[in-house]
Amino acid sequence: MKKYESYKNSGIDWIGDIPKSWIVAKIGFFSDVYRGSGYQILNEVDEDYNGKKEKVLRIGDFNSYNPIWCEYKEQFENYRINKDDLLIGGTGHYFGKSLSVTEEMVGLIHSYNIIRLVINKLCSKYVFYWLSSPLIREQLDISVLGAGQPFIDIKGLKDLQILTPSLKEQTQIANYLDHKTHIIDGLIEKKEQLIKKLQAQRQAIINEAVTKGLNPNAKMKDSGIEWLGEIPEHWEVVKLKFIGDSITGITYSPNDVSEKGTLVLRSSNIQNGKLALNDTVYVNKTIAEKYITRKDDILLCSRNGSRNLIGKNIIIDERVENQSWGAFMTVYRSNYNDFMYYFFNSDIFSGLSSLFLSSTINQLTIGVINNMQIAFPKDESERKDIISFLKIQTKKLNKGIDLNKKLIKKLKLYRQSIISEAVTGKIDVRDWQEPSKNQ
Repeated sequence: MKKYESYKNSGIDWIGDIPKSWIVAKIGFFSDVYRGSGYQILNEVDEDYNGKKEKVLRIGDFNSYNPIWCEYKEQFENYRINKDDLLIGGTGHYFGKSLSVTEEMVGLIHSYNIIRLVINKLCSKYVFYWLSSPLIREQLDISVLGAGQPFIDIKGLKDLQILTPSLKEQTQIANYLDHKTHIIDGLIEKKEQLIKKLQAQRQAIINEAVTKGLNPNAKMKDSGIEWLGEIPEHWEVVKLKFIGDSITGITYSPNDVSEKGTLVLRSSNIQNGKLALNDTVYVNKTIAEKYITRKDDILLCSRNGSRNLIGKNIIIDERVENQSWGAFMTVYRSNYNDFMYYFFNSDIFSGLSSLFLSSTINQLTIGVINNMQIAFPKDESERKDIISFLKIQTKKLNKGIDLNKKLIKKLKLYRQSIISEAVTGKIDVRDWQEPSKNQ
């Protein structure tokens, strides 16, 4: 892609030179900025409510669109979303994330932690891409309030700098980026679908091996458990407490925490089924031998604010043996953990775990784990064959999954670079034309 004929210094270090005709301005000069409203949720049980009601867009709808009903208030008229508005996540996980208004959002109310920009004199879609560029993050970080969760300050947002080419040029840049990001997003979606297929294939292989074994001609018997169905005749149904021990981790006080000492493994140390040591806590206290990790222990997340994390697990290796684990974690310790590891990573375990979780309780107790029943091959050589088979098969599938995850990461970086180059004038798209569908 060609460059502009001439450039000038933008006066902003992290932007560098910009096209000579472009102007640096503040977003507040071209837009009105509003924080959303508080609201009173109407639950499904409020059947007797006959008053006026409105739908409210919450910050979680940035990821999964599902606005909820709330009681109408006159003040809502100041918080209605319009067609060309832009929405910005004002706090938490969605801090700084921008969202273009879709047709279904028009007329809704937006919640307090969503910032709404009413754009004047600029192309709304161009501003969206400017706010989506990684460059804007540096400015947003400056406008943060609060020592805990990041929280955007309205004045700081108005003072954010934006590059302003002509309106015609802004529209052309937006059209170019619509086209390019659409292609990239399509490629990312295909990779994500492929990952899901590989993950489903991996789970199917694990589920079959840990409940039916490897011999398709093996004589079967009724397990006596409805969800388990038939199992090989020479296998038995056992409760986990009869083949191993479940051990909840240690508690400690702030005074026990130190820079060196015994590592206490927590849920943050399990990332995507792998050990992660970028967030560590060490304690300096006496710990009983029972609570010291051993090689081949299985570490499970048994209690967490996020339901999705319950049951996530890793197998302890040399890197973290002779350490410990926290009270929201459980270690399963047995002589059969090379086999049990695959059970804990099967849909069988996930399904059993979900039966004991609710909207208010995200916890797998020792009692629940101990009383889980599994199909268990008594013959050691058969277990070894199953383990060897699963290691080979899952390794191949994991390799494909990891490869596609890396490709997605590269595509996302490429997407960011295209946006940054276009909105800062590093490339000239004024003569760009959208290819015909036949090209």
